[in-house]
Amino acid sequence: MKAAAFIEPGKVEIHEVPKPSVSKPNEAVIRIVRACVCGSDLWWYRGLAPREKDSLVGHEAIGIVEEVGSEVTNVAVGDFVIAPFTHGCGHCAACLAGFDGNCLNAPAGGSAYQAEYLLFNNADWALVKVPGDPKSFSDEMLNSLLSLADVMATGYHAAVSAEVKTGDTVVVMGDGAVGLCGIIGAKLLGAKRIIAMSRHADRQKLATEFGATDIIAERGDEAVARVMELTDGGADAVLECVGTEQSVDTAVKVGRPGAVVGRVGVPQKSDMNTNNLFWRNIGLRGGIASVTTYDKSVLLNAVLSGKIEPGKVFTQSFALDDIQSAYEAMDQRTAIKSLVKVSTL
Repeated sequence: MKAAAFIEPGKVEIHEVPKPSVSKPNEAVIRIVRACVCGSDLWWYRGLAPREKDSLVGHEAIGIVEEVGSEVTNVAVGDFVIAPFTHGCGHCAACLAGFDGNCLNAPAGGSAYQAEYLLFNNADWALVKVPGDPKSFSDEMLNSLLSLADVMATGYHAAVSAEVKTGDTVVVMGDGAVGLCGIIGAKLLGAKRIIAMSRHADRQKLATEFGATDIIAERGDEAVARVMELTDGGADAVLECVGTEQSVDTAVKVGRPGAVVGRVGVPQKSDMNTNNLFWRNIGLRGGIASVTTYDKSVLLNAVLSGKIEPGKVFTQSFALDDIQSAYEAMDQRTAIKSLVKVSTL
């Protein structure tokens, strides 16, 4: 089968590799219909994070179940499914607490979704079955369903972690796909005012469409000052969807005393000064999204009902053979998020 592989910083290419098959009772093989490139993929693509040469890449996809192990009963061959990157087992302490992104039985790695077929672990619980005939879904609906494999769930996790509630004023750090989905998440949880930090016109437009009430283009201390001008002492909740040192620092400063920062941006630095949290009673939580939990409880129904349309973050589409161009579009910011069409339904 064809699969995308990392070669060196700035270069990915398609390799021919063996098609996977089920060897364990809780596995499934999925024929990928659509995949995509994630902002976190850019860390190793840009050489900012280590990655082994020739390793297969990608962690977001939707597709059709082609084979299942003997213990997989919740999905069957022919089912249309969302394949979360998290592979939660559904029964460990983390999954039972609603944190399947930290599943204690999740496999190491699990990154090979930008391919024609995917071997999926913990398939019985982690896969999210989509009801209905997938051939009847529009391209727009398929795109939104794809977003539930990671980016929409991650944006929602930022809002949940920040404890967004009805009537809140929320600041969203980051105008990439996760930040934009964070705006959707904050609105779903009842935020009254959503301030998006963005300096790119196309992303500002989509942020407003998703529910942002205010746009701030400044960064650093100027951004903090603008938030304070617009709010009564700062935001009730802050969604940190970037991971850079500046973004985290600003996120802590724009919250009112007692605010909570929901952090989902992959950290660029391994440490941070928590003293700034202490002096203003700012809370900090977040991490890897609970994709299966959120999809099954809230997000899948919200997409199928048309309540949210997170698939709009996909602004360019590519064939699997053009995977290099898909990465370049994200790297050069000509695409908010690159869609990869792999096969037809």
